[in-house]
Amino acid sequence: MTARPAPAAAAVRPASGRRGRYLLLGLTITLLVAAVFAAGTGQVAVSPAEVVGSLLHRLGLGLGPVPSAPHGENALWQVRFPRVCLAILVGACLGCGGAVMQGIFGNPLAEPGVVGVSAGAAVGAAIILVAGTTVVGGVAAAAFVGGLVTTVAVYLLARSGGRTEVVTLVLTGIAVNAVAGAALGLLMFLTDADGVRAIAFWNLGSLAAASWPNVLTVGICAVVGLAVAQAYTRRLDLLALGERPARHLGVDVERMRLVLIAVTALLTAAAVAFCGIIGFVGLVVPHLIRMVAGPGHRVLVPASALGGALVVVVGDLIARTAIPYQELPLGVLTALVGGPFFFWLLRRTRARAGGWA
Repeated sequence: MTARPAPAAAAVRPASGRRGRYLLLGLTITLLVAAVFAAGTGQVAVSPAEVVGSLLHRLGLGLGPVPSAPHGENALWQVRFPRVCLAILVGACLGCGGAVMQGIFGNPLAEPGVVGVSAGAAVGAAIILVAGTTVVGGVAAAAFVGGLVTTVAVYLLARSGGRTEVVTLVLTGIAVNAVAGAALGLLMFLTDADGVRAIAFWNLGSLAAASWPNVLTVGICAVVGLAVAQAYTRRLDLLALGERPARHLGVDVERMRLVLIAVTALLTAAAVAFCGIIGFVGLVVPHLIRMVAGPGHRVLVPASALGGALVVVVGDLIARTAIPYQELPLGVLTALVGGPFFFWLLRRTRARAGGWA
């Protein structure tokens, strides 16, 4: 005789599933609208209809109006579209990386920046620039190695007796960030003026260097990383029950952590290599998604990617239009907004649930 689910549970699961589908649909539509608006906003104004029309004409459909402003077509395809595409990919990488990092460590404070992978990736990329190497893809490869090394170092240093303590993890991440910051300072001291400007660019965070080759490189890393992360969502849900129950249910916990750590390093390194350090996206966005859709990773991972993409697209739009003929550093803007918001989130969680264990 087959046991039937309790009526309450049977009612909750479909409701949660519908909520997740609605959230993904809403985020996708909002992201598309924000991307069209961002592409049309700037010194050369292009209406949303002309933005869509330009895309359709390039696709060979011949529908809609084309940009009527002088140089409008060039502004879209040489500047705006690469920048918006890179913002979407970078935000998706950071949002997905934060959700995965929090899942594999079981720690709500874990994100690529907190555990040092962002700073480590920046150090790796800075070493290549200071060395003057012109190998194609060398910067991205160095950022990937730097992020992977720092992430594994934090994981191993924080792990003791088969467990990863939350406090030890955070403190280890703080120490690694400090060492990486010192390494960046040393590289800036040793290099010339061009090297100093390149390293400073990473620290502040910006999408000003967006180009189609950069979009292609980050896009490949994002597709691979997001696909692997999505494939592990069910095992991340089982890991949330605890390491021992997850092992009893057939999950190879250590192997899964190593794979997902590599995925997080890949996603973060791809973003950091071309855009610098953009903080708080990977930390805050997954928490916001959990408040709406719950902790299930099948929705949390893709929704965090969409939410991160939306945050970076809107943040970059504000950064380049808030002050006429000036551009605010995107990393500074996200920190200014994300820091107080995360503090509010901490206070809210403490008031309602007694804080995070």
